[in-house]
Amino acid sequence: MSTPQAPGLIRQLWYRWKKLQLPWRKQFLVGADLAGNTYWIFKDALHANRWRRIVRYSSKVHYSDVKVTPQWHQWLRHTRAEAPSIQEQQYDVSRQAMMKQLASRANDRWKSVPSYLDAPSAQQAQPALQPRDPAGYVQQTEPENKQGVMSAVEDAVKVQEVAVEGKDGKEVDEGRFKGSTREKPRERGPAPWEQQQAKGTPGESWQPATWTPGTAQRR
Repeated sequence: MSTPQAPGLIRQLWYRWKKLQLPWRKQFLVGADLAGNTYWIFKDALHANRWRRIVRYSSKVHYSDVKVTPQWHQWLRHTRAEAPSIQEQQYDVSRQAMMKQLASRANDRWKSVPSYLDAPSAQQAQPALQPRDPAGYVQQTEPENKQGVMSAVEDAVKVQEVAVEGKDGKEVDEGRFKGSTREKPRERGPAPWEQQQAKGTPGESWQPATWTPGTAQRR
């Protein structure tokens, strides 16, 4: 990307002439960007001590393609007091070009690294994991594997037999850490609400008594 060139000699002389704050002028030129857009100031009609800032786009560029640089945008919004110079604008363009080159190089480096999102055919083969101590690694033979499986099955059968004996009501030793040792299951009695239903409720036999009026006493 080539850095935009500064305006020519005739254009610079025209800029200097327009920058002169002559008394009969209503607008004064402040500067221009590398795309040919010019920036002006003029006094506000309502406030005589306040200056307004505007931009006039170049006639060579369509309105939809006009781009205002961040430096000039800050000046238009009154967040920057001084207008940017031509040298500052050229340096900013070269800085942006350098940043794009560095970003493209970093993107190429990231693309060279294999990713799990790639297709299986495009992924690189992963190296097999090796033991830390190859000399101390002992491969287990097939008979030893079978013997370990058989012992695990026998232990599971014994545990199941103990559980079945506990359900039949025989003596079961669950160990001292479980809180019960050689205890039989307790027989459950009737629930409290069942006992109350058998006795009946107190209000079932209640009947209202008859009322007989008496004689009133004189005072």
